[in-house]
Amino acid sequence: MNAELTGAEIAIRCLQEEGVTHIFGYPGGAVLFIYDELFKQDKVKHILVRHEQAALHAADGYARSSNKVGVALVTSGPGVTNAVTGIATAYMDSIPLVIISGQVPTAAIGQDAFQEVDTVGITRPCVKHNFLVKDVAELATTMKKAFYIASSGRPGPVLVDIPKDVSQHKTAFHYPASVSLRSYMPVVNGNIKQIKKAAQMILGAKRPMIYAGGGVILDDAATELATFTRMLDFPCTNTLMGLGAYPATDRQFVGMLGMHGTYEANMAMQYCDVLIAVGARFDDRVIGNPKHFYSEDRKIIHIDIDPSSISKRVKVDVPIVGSVSQVLTELINLLKASKETGDTHALQEWWKQIEQWRARDCLKYDRASKIIKPQMVVEKLYEVTQGDAFITSDVGQHQMWAAQFYKFDKPRRWINSGGLGTMGFGLPAAMGVQMINPDAMVACVTGEASIQMCIQELSTCKQYHLPIKIISLNNRYMGMVRQWQEFFHGNRYAESYMDALPDFVKLAESYGHVGMRIEKPEDIDGALKEAFNLRDRLVFMDFVTDQTENVFPMVPGGKGLSEMILV
Repeated sequence: MNAELTGAEIAIRCLQEEGVTHIFGYPGGAVLFIYDELFKQDKVKHILVRHEQAALHAADGYARSSNKVGVALVTSGPGVTNAVTGIATAYMDSIPLVIISGQVPTAAIGQDAFQEVDTVGITRPCVKHNFLVKDVAELATTMKKAFYIASSGRPGPVLVDIPKDVSQHKTAFHYPASVSLRSYMPVVNGNIKQIKKAAQMILGAKRPMIYAGGGVILDDAATELATFTRMLDFPCTNTLMGLGAYPATDRQFVGMLGMHGTYEANMAMQYCDVLIAVGARFDDRVIGNPKHFYSEDRKIIHIDIDPSSISKRVKVDVPIVGSVSQVLTELINLLKASKETGDTHALQEWWKQIEQWRARDCLKYDRASKIIKPQMVVEKLYEVTQGDAFITSDVGQHQMWAAQFYKFDKPRRWINSGGLGTMGFGLPAAMGVQMINPDAMVACVTGEASIQMCIQELSTCKQYHLPIKIISLNNRYMGMVRQWQEFFHGNRYAESYMDALPDFVKLAESYGHVGMRIEKPEDIDGALKEAFNLRDRLVFMDFVTDQTENVFPMVPGGKGLSEMILV
């Protein structure tokens, strides 16, 4: 007979069974029994953050960079509500997380007890699934379900709410080897008839385009995408979330598309005749105005693990529900076996047109400026790290410049909040990345506004000796807000100027880190090299950049892909 364990012991044993190495959290009354059990073992390392939002972002960065399920532990009440932003961030980007939250004792639920909130109700709109465990006998199976749901199909965050008394109660421990849920059976294998239809459409294409998103990275399908793209010699674009899914330095890569995508990517997306959408969802920042997108006649093939994402915003011709890697493998095999060949002459003409669009050099900027241009900082960062760093970012202009100018050749190297657009994400996400990749170069590209959202995590970085390099592109504005105010609000910069900034160098030093302030373009290269040579230290680099610089190209809200504002 299995020995009886408390709910707290069971929670930790389940984490050990799942191979969890790190858990990010912050203690409180409702989870103290769980923390007591964490203290008694050494298989799962707990990382003490300084705010619950950071616990979720760190677990998120851990998951994005490793293809493992990230785990966070928070207490009831404000612990949960502080974590909601991080949960919603992961939900919007389909990141596999398991969140364990404490709850008031079962008898007190609904009684307005101290630090009580309706955790299941609050998180329901921003989780893949959630559980309230009222019986300790159900805890182990619930934990197994949580990890299975989080990591299968279209991934996402799953929350397990554990009342304090359940963490004290005892029961026999048995962790199931697998679970089966009648109401949840993700389709992995694509319909072969649909795949054959797609193959025929691809062979008949004259102006083809491959549009790859974050689903390629989530399914570890970058190798299959590269094989598929190179075999056909088709142009390929990646979404913001898909950067690294196809090598950015490859000739067939036409850059990121969308609101701040390249001219060539957006024009090719608009004027192709066969579009192959792979693990992408046609969101508003990618295709702009759907009516404008529909104005051109094209056939669309859409491959996605989530049936609800297909024809959600844009009606498609050949829907294929299934794992991206599996469907691409089937397509590759079918096309290799086919005796037909595509229209080579038409494809050559299409490439000529794309090269004409590419020749506009839509990402040019003033390289002779006496003021630091933020684009140059990112370009130098790419050179100094030789494209081999993990790059996290916050949200705004700096995020777009990082996406445009750091050439990601590998998946899971670009870690950013795409769907929710969460300021404060960059630093704690970098902590999670550094934890699971201890010997890697990890850089957080941020702005002076974003970094202050979770700047207290500099304390966590000191405690756990995380040698992250922070590249702050400091223009003394909430840059993207200012850009929109310049373009669309008559230069009325309402509350977008940062009027009382700290001395970031002294602030970094007060936390025990290295601080640098860089004010001249000629000092960028040397500062970055010096920082990365300090392999065991966190370095905060405060780059004083041009306040007037804007991100181009730009598709204004409500406009179509070909209606870009260029430099």
